[in-house]
Amino acid sequence: MHRPAPSKAATLRDVALQAGVSLITASRALGNPAMVSPKTIARVQEAVAATGYIPNLLAGGLKSRRSLLVAALVPAISVAQFLPTLQAMTETLSAAGYQLILGQTGYNRSQDALLDAMISRQPDGLIVTGLVQSPAARERLRRVGIPVVETWDLSERPLDMLVGFSHVKAGSAVAGYFLGKGWQRVGIATADDPRGALRCEGFVAAMGREVPRAVVPAPSSLALGRRALDELLKKDPAIQAIYCSSDPLAQGVLAEAQVRGLRVPQDLAVCGFGNADFAAHMQPSLTTVHVDGAEIGRLAAQRVVARCRGEAVAQPVVDVGFRIIERRSTSLDKD
Repeated sequence: MHRPAPSKAATLRDVALQAGVSLITASRALGNPAMVSPKTIARVQEAVAATGYIPNLLAGGLKSRRSLLVAALVPAISVAQFLPTLQAMTETLSAAGYQLILGQTGYNRSQDALLDAMISRQPDGLIVTGLVQSPAARERLRRVGIPVVETWDLSERPLDMLVGFSHVKAGSAVAGYFLGKGWQRVGIATADDPRGALRCEGFVAAMGREVPRAVVPAPSSLALGRRALDELLKKDPAIQAIYCSSDPLAQGVLAEAQVRGLRVPQDLAVCGFGNADFAAHMQPSLTTVHVDGAEIGRLAAQRVVARCRGEAVAQPVVDVGFRIIERRSTSLDKD
């Protein structure tokens, strides 16, 4: 039996002929879409589909010294809190002709090995959830010289650029909210990740004293929230209000409260963090801290793209802030 000879692979010239545009226009539509009109991009994309053309990104990268890849590190892609950020990053980068590649750092291991693996693939930029803590990793990234955006945190000494907010201030704001309600017997249910620890630090500092806390392994879950409430009630059976470092933990606290016959918020008030998509639809609806994760992703991606194009970034550090959204789990006056 003789196998048929493989058909010749389509070229960029074939795409240009199919789309009725010049070779340089077809190249720009695929590699730098900001330089051509949306109508032209659509024609070229249709021609790509018709011809079966597969761009040789490696060859293009060798010529331009650009990989058209941006690497992003997240603790875990299963954590819903980070999904709007990743979606906004993907959309913003794609519109500028870049692709996003993801790596999971986990919550309890060093970023260094994963950073080395990502850097070896020569991305044009790097977006990191949290701060790059390792001195060795910070020095390595400085030597590589690619744009780096740290996100979901705030620092007076960012590695390069930063888009985030203060976790200490967020925890402090929740404590101020609790004090404003007159609650003195309060507790904390928190995961053991660094950002959750910072929010606890802010909460305790604003309360002016240590408070009972239940610490569970990250990432948070409903089951761990139930376990946290059990632990806190053993420490203080008359506890009035609990601040949870994530909405999944708060969801678990509410579930355990219901099993125990505790009325929320009359017997126990609960506040979460993250404003997950389920928070407004629970019974009772969940008071929580809202952070605009999509805005973090969009601003981070925009800064990487600008630097890749050789443009100056007027505001390399952006504090997107946060706000407390009050709902029924802490107030009977809310719908």
